[in-house]
Amino acid sequence: MNPNTPLLKTMDRVAYVLAAVVLLLVGAMRRVKIETDIDFSFLPPVHASLNALTAVILIYALIQIKNKNVEAHRKAIMFAMVSSALFLLSYVVYHFTTEETRYCFEGTSRMIYFIILITHIILAAVSLPFILITFNRGYTRHDQRHRKLAKWVFPIWLYVAVTGPICYLMLKPCYGL
Repeated sequence: MNPNTPLLKTMDRVAYVLAAVVLLLVGAMRRVKIETDIDFSFLPPVHASLNALTAVILIYALIQIKNKNVEAHRKAIMFAMVSSALFLLSYVVYHFTTEETRYCFEGTSRMIYFIILITHIILAAVSLPFILITFNRGYTRHDQRHRKLAKWVFPIWLYVAVTGPICYLMLKPCYGL
């Protein structure tokens, strides 16, 4: 047994609770609005930037692990986790305090936008607990289990990190209409 197994079990419990809380919050955002005097309309480009930063960091982390630079990989993944957490915090604050912006175009671009948006949302929701669990496996040096999960979690996380800014750029002309 790996000496970090008790830590892994604790971290996994935290990951499951955290994922459940985040999914509940995200589910409540469309129904609950918090009145505030603070204008959070500046946050969508912040969300997109944090997602884009996460994508770049993930690619860097992949390169580092392919080059067998485990320490640089671990640091990059830590940074990706932090940028993703900041994104999530910003996203939740914005959506609890600001009315939803609707896509304002018709035709093919609308269909493309919704395909990207729907896959982004579904994969973000489904991948969150797996990202946390994969992180936990790596952090506690359960390397085989980490690699097994990371092979399919990584591309999904990267897809979510890339499609977030794409959705923002497609929606950007619709803000303030």
